[in-house]
Amino acid sequence: MSDTAAQERLEQRFTEEALPLLDQLYGAAMKMTRNPQDAQDLVQETFLKAYSAFASFTEGTNLKAWLYRIMTNSYINTYRKKQREPYLGVVEDLEDWQLGGAESTTAMAARSAEAEAIDRTPATVVTDALNALPEDFRIAVYLADVEGFSYQEIADIAEVPIGTVMSRLHRGRARLRKALGEYAGEQGVGTGTGAAPAKKAASARDTKSEEDAR
Repeated sequence: MSDTAAQERLEQRFTEEALPLLDQLYGAAMKMTRNPQDAQDLVQETFLKAYSAFASFTEGTNLKAWLYRIMTNSYINTYRKKQREPYLGVVEDLEDWQLGGAESTTAMAARSAEAEAIDRTPATVVTDALNALPEDFRIAVYLADVEGFSYQEIADIAEVPIGTVMSRLHRGRARLRKALGEYAGEQGVGTGTGAAPAKKAASARDTKSEEDAR
């Protein structure tokens, strides 16, 4: 195949395989930057870098994860520095038992309770709850519970150890669970996080105490 034909084939593959993911990446960019203009710039930068490096992408592997890795690195190297946000350090060597989880370190066998809660909660509430998380937690939770990436894929995207991914998810999910639980309690419905059932149980105990007092 000539160089011209090879380049044309590459451009065709990029158009057919990468461009359809643009909207998904913009959604992720918004979660990272929380600013429409910055999100647009980040996605544009991501696709320019991806196009330039597309010849190095192995056909048949996870293109979505490859693009997310480019975008995450671009964000960390450019936009986080620009925003001058303080880096939130996390313990990188926590063991599974210290996190209280028995989930696989390479893949999640079932969807998390947070992912299920996200599905049942209005988008604006989820967005506000995610935006309230510290940056590293927010990205990890978004990639895991919204995009459905495995621990190993998130580790590859963020270029951090799996232990760091688990730590960030553990802490981010705890905060998200609390936020969504508070919303559920206000609405009087359950999100699968346990907050609403606990509130109902407390109410039932109060009622019983009143009846006993009589």
